[in-house]
Amino acid sequence: MNPEDDHSRWSGGQLGLPDLLRGHRLAAGLTQADLAGRAGIGVRTVRDVERGRSSRPQRTTVELLATALGLAGAARSTFVAAARHVPTSRCPESESPLHGGRDGMARPIVLPPAPELIGRERDVAELVGMLTGEPAVRLVSLVGLAGVGKTALALSVAHAAAEHLPGGVAGVLTGEGTDVAELLATAAAVFGAARLPELATRLAGQPALLLVDAVERAPGPVAEALHQLATTVPSLGVLVTGRHPVGLRGERVRPVAPLDTPPPDRDEAGPAALARYPAVALFTARLALVRPNPPTVEELPALARLVRRLGGLPLAIELMAARGHLLDLNELLDRYGDRVLDLATASGAAARPGWNAADPGPAQRSPAAVVETLRDAVATSYLLLAPQERAALRRLAIFGNRWSIKLAEEMLGVGAEPADPVLVVDPVVLLDRLRELGLLSIRGVGSFRFRLVDAVREFAVEQAAGAGELTLARRQHARVMARLVAETAPYLVGADLTTAVHRLDDVGGDISSALAHAAVDEPVTALGLAAGLVRWWRFRGRDVAGRQWLRRLLADPRTADAAPVLRAWALLGVARLAAEHGAGAEELPAARAALAALQSAGDVAGELEARTVLGRLFTGTGDHDEARGQAEAVLALATRHGRIRDMTVAQSNLAWHGIRVGDLATARRRLAAADRLAAQCGERRLRVLAMANLAEVTRLEGRYDSAVDQGRRTLAALMALGDPGHHRRVLGTVGLALAQDDRVTEAAEVLAELRPGGPAAGLSWMPADGICGLIEGTLALRRGDRELAAEWFAVAAKVGANSQDRRDLVEALVGLAASTAEPAVLDRLDAVCKVSGIRLLPPEVAALAAATRRA
Repeated sequence: MNPEDDHSRWSGGQLGLPDLLRGHRLAAGLTQADLAGRAGIGVRTVRDVERGRSSRPQRTTVELLATALGLAGAARSTFVAAARHVPTSRCPESESPLHGGRDGMARPIVLPPAPELIGRERDVAELVGMLTGEPAVRLVSLVGLAGVGKTALALSVAHAAAEHLPGGVAGVLTGEGTDVAELLATAAAVFGAARLPELATRLAGQPALLLVDAVERAPGPVAEALHQLATTVPSLGVLVTGRHPVGLRGERVRPVAPLDTPPPDRDEAGPAALARYPAVALFTARLALVRPNPPTVEELPALARLVRRLGGLPLAIELMAARGHLLDLNELLDRYGDRVLDLATASGAAARPGWNAADPGPAQRSPAAVVETLRDAVATSYLLLAPQERAALRRLAIFGNRWSIKLAEEMLGVGAEPADPVLVVDPVVLLDRLRELGLLSIRGVGSFRFRLVDAVREFAVEQAAGAGELTLARRQHARVMARLVAETAPYLVGADLTTAVHRLDDVGGDISSALAHAAVDEPVTALGLAAGLVRWWRFRGRDVAGRQWLRRLLADPRTADAAPVLRAWALLGVARLAAEHGAGAEELPAARAALAALQSAGDVAGELEARTVLGRLFTGTGDHDEARGQAEAVLALATRHGRIRDMTVAQSNLAWHGIRVGDLATARRRLAAADRLAAQCGERRLRVLAMANLAEVTRLEGRYDSAVDQGRRTLAALMALGDPGHHRRVLGTVGLALAQDDRVTEAAEVLAELRPGGPAAGLSWMPADGICGLIEGTLALRRGDRELAAEWFAVAAKVGANSQDRRDLVEALVGLAASTAEPAVLDRLDAVCKVSGIRLLPPEVAALAAATRRA
C-alpha cells in the first residue's frame, strides 16, 4: 500500500469513514470489541468498516458508532457524511505502516475538527505566533498535570496554525515502550513519506507541524527521535504535550495552567459576572450535557465555590459536572467539596469520550494509561520530582494562598527545628522545576504571585500528613506568618498604610490558618501574631473577631509567661478593637494595665498608643476631662520625643474636644496644626481626616455651602486612599449641610446612598437610621412638617443615645425640641449637655429660641 494514500487531510488528503472511525476509536482508547459493545453491534461490523470492506454501511450503524464515540456537533456531521463516500479495498490494519498492532507502538492522531476551548484564546494565539512566526520556534512543549487541557490546547493550536503551514499538520500519539525507529517511521508516514529522508524531500523546505502527544510515555526515545527530526527536516516544527519537558536544546517550555476561577469575594455575583471566568463557563457547558436547566440563582454561589475547590482543572470540572444529572450544585459541593482528589474517571466512563472534551485525559487515550482518580493524576507528576523536591513541595503546600520567594525561603529553611528534615533546596531552582511540570501557578507581577495548583497542594498536604510532617510544617508556617505580620505592622500607620493592608490581604487566608493552628500548638506565637494584626483587623472591620482571638489567647495559661511587653500590646489591642464596636468601657482595665506595663518598660511608642486608646475609651464613657487629659499628655510626650505623627493625632483629638465644647475657633487652629504636621511627616491620610473634621466645623458654624464643598473633596480623597471607614461620617456631614441649606434634591441623593442597601451602608459602626434620621428630620422641619420632623429626630436621638459621639445626640435633641417645644425634651437636652460637657452652638440656640417663641 502506498503510504501517501493514508495520510491525514491536514497534509493534503481527505479522510474517509475508515480513517475517521479508527482515529476516533484510538483517541478514545477503545479496542474494536469495546466500541462494538458500546454501540450494540458486532465486532466484525466495526472491523469491516475500519478496513473499508463495508462499502455501504447502514445509516443506523453509523449513527450508533457516532453515539458510542461521543461525537457531537461538527465532528458528528463529518463522521456521518463520510459514510456516503467509503473507499474500498483497504489493506488490513496489521499491514498498515501507520497503525501499530500493539499498545506499545506509536499511533497517528487523526486530527478532528478543533475542540471548543474555553479560556485559552490568548494561549492559542501566542503559541501559533511562536510556531509560525519569523523566526519560528522549532520545538514547543506543553506541560502540566493530566487533565489540565494540554491535548485540547495542542489540537486547537494545530488547527489555527494549519493555514500558515503549507507543508501540513499531522500528529503522533506516543505509546508505552515506543522506540526511536517506530516514532520516526510514524512521523514520516503521517506526512505521506515512507522514510525519514523522504520526509525532508517531500516537504522541500516548506514549514510543517508535527504534534506529538503524551511524550512522558517514552521520554528517551521521543527526545532522540525529535533530535533526529530537527537535524534531518529543519522546516518541521514540533508541538509536544506531556507531564514534563523533552529536555532538548532550544525547547520552549509552556506550562499549561488551570482555568481562572472566581475569587471568594465574587461568590455572590450574578450569572453574567461568573460566566466571565473560564472555569465557570466550562462547568456550565459540561453541565448542560447532562441536565436541561442552567444553574439557578440559589446554585450560583455553590458553582463559584465548586470550580474554586476544583482548582480550575478541566478534568476535575468535567468529572464533577458529570454528576450534575443526579445532584444539584449545592449537593455536589456538600458531598464532594472536600474530596476532589477522589473524583474518578471510572475507567473513562465519567468523562465524555472523544477529542471534543476540554482535555480528553489519559483515560481516553489508551487503556494502558487510565487515571482512576484525580489523586492518581497528581501522583504521576509528583513522582517525577526528586525526593528532596518532594519534601520541599510538601512544606510549601501549607501555604493556602499566594506567596513570595522570600516566604518560600523562610518556609524551607529559616527557623527549621533540629528534628525537621534539612531542605537544602534553592527556591528559585525549585520553583522553576515546579512551574516546568505545571504544578505551580504564577499570576501577576507582585511579590505574592506563586501558588500551587489546588489539587497538587491538597495531594502534597496528604503526603505530609502520611509522612508525619504536618505538625512541624504548620508550626513553621505559623512562625513565618508571625514574622511577616511583625514586619508589616509598623507600616499599618502612616503613608504606607494602604500598601501594608493590601500586603496582609494577599495572605489573609494563611494568616487565619496560621493563627488557628498556632493557638493550639504554640499559643505564644499565636499571641504575637494576633497582637500585630490589630490595626489590620480594625481597618477591615473585623474588630469583634479580633478581640475574641486576643482575649482567648491572653486567657490561655500557656501565655502567662510571655514577655510583659507582648502581653501589654495584646491588652491594648483588645481595648482598641472593643472601642470599634462600642464596648470600650469593658476594656478600660485592660488599657490601664497596658499603659502601666509599657511605661515600666520604657516603650515610648507603646505609651503613646496606650494613652491614645485610653482617650478614646474615656470619650465613649463620657469622661471627657480624662479623655482631653490623655490627648494633652500624648501631645506633650510626642513633642518631647519629636514624634510628629503622634503630635498630629493628638492635635486632631484635641480639635474634637474643641468642637464638643463649642469652641470652634480653637478647633480650627488645632486642625490647621494637624494639617501642617501631617504634611511635614508625609501623612496623606491624616491630612484627609483633618479635612473631614474641618468640614464638620464649617457646617457647625452655619456655612453650609462651604461645608458641602469641603466634604465632597474629602470624600474623593478618601476613595483615592482606599479608606472606606470614614466615608460614611463625611457623607453624613455633606447630607446634613445640604438639608440645612435647603438643597432638597441633593440631600435626597445622599440619603439614597446612606440608607441600608445603598453604596455607603455598612461602612461604619454607626447605624443608618442615626444620620439618616438627622437629615430627614432637618428636611421635614424646613418644609414646616413638624410632626414628621419630630418622628425622625426621635429616631436619631434613640440611636445617638448609644453613640460614642454625644454631639449627634445633642443635635437630634435640638431638632426634636425645635419640632415639639416639649419641656421634657428640653430637660433631657439640658441633662445630656451637663454630663457630656457639650455647649450649644449659636445656630442651635437660635433654633431653640424660635421654638420657644412659637410655643
